[in-house]
Amino acid sequence: MTIFTRIIAGIGLASAAIAQPAIAQQYPDRPVEFIVPWSPGGGSDTLMRLVANNITPFLGVEMPVINIPGVGGTVGLTEASRRAADGYTISQVHEGLLAATATGLTELAWDDFEPIALMTASPQYLVAATDQPYDTFEGLVEYAQANPGELTIGVTLGGVPHLHAAMIAEAFDLDWRYVGYEGTGERVRALVGGNLDLAIGDISSSLQFVENGDLLFLATGSPTRMPQTPDVPTFIDLGADLDLSITRGIVMPKGTPDEAKATMETALENLSNDPSFIEQINNAGAEVAFRGQDGYTTYLSNLATSVDRLADVIAP
Repeated sequence: MTIFTRIIAGIGLASAAIAQPAIAQQYPDRPVEFIVPWSPGGGSDTLMRLVANNITPFLGVEMPVINIPGVGGTVGLTEASRRAADGYTISQVHEGLLAATATGLTELAWDDFEPIALMTASPQYLVAATDQPYDTFEGLVEYAQANPGELTIGVTLGGVPHLHAAMIAEAFDLDWRYVGYEGTGERVRALVGGNLDLAIGDISSSLQFVENGDLLFLATGSPTRMPQTPDVPTFIDLGADLDLSITRGIVMPKGTPDEAKATMETALENLSNDPSFIEQINNAGAEVAFRGQDGYTTYLSNLATSVDRLADVIAP
């Protein structure tokens, strides 16, 4: 090799070394699709749209939401798992995926994805129709115990709402009938339409109906009373040590490049510190609860162990 060719080769290697970081820095250069595996109008849809609607200043591109509901969230997550691991698809998981895995509803598991960030925590509520012979939780307990098996409660069968409802029934010696709906929005609308007596819901899906007088919050699963509903007792107030919340986080397809994962994690962390975003999440009845890749992975791993122990309770 001549001196000239060695110089040219050296320049080429140097150029490649310089160009490589530039390629990584170009991500993202087009919109990132956000698959929300639940129906429009529910808690996941409402909260994740707040993420999508506010992320652009921090990520640099838009994030269109695609709702793909079905089978306890597993239809959309299956689609997300099959997408190219190029950084241009994200999805949302909560405890429902872990419950579906533990009960055999799906072979898909949380570690089939790349956990990026835990974003929100949402206390769950026991919501009632207003045409019932009770308007307090104590009244509900009295009526339900006098009429075992009469009341219907809307849940996601085999999912976290099913688990939460079963925990309430066990704590207060209640016997009610479980009716399955895909998402929070569907069962809350069924409750408003008179097709249910009770449902497991949250502020984002239910508050407007409570304010309109169509529904009633009987109790909240938050450990302390929520600022948005200061008159609604917690289950702890009512004598049961129950903490019933749903956390929601962002995942990417398995094998997504580290650079894309790090960029998305940083954007979500910066978003989680934005005062306007925090206010919007709080107004939707949830709290910002950011954990990055390592923290969220540890959280999901520990949670999966706990849900496995309760699998028989929520088996559909």
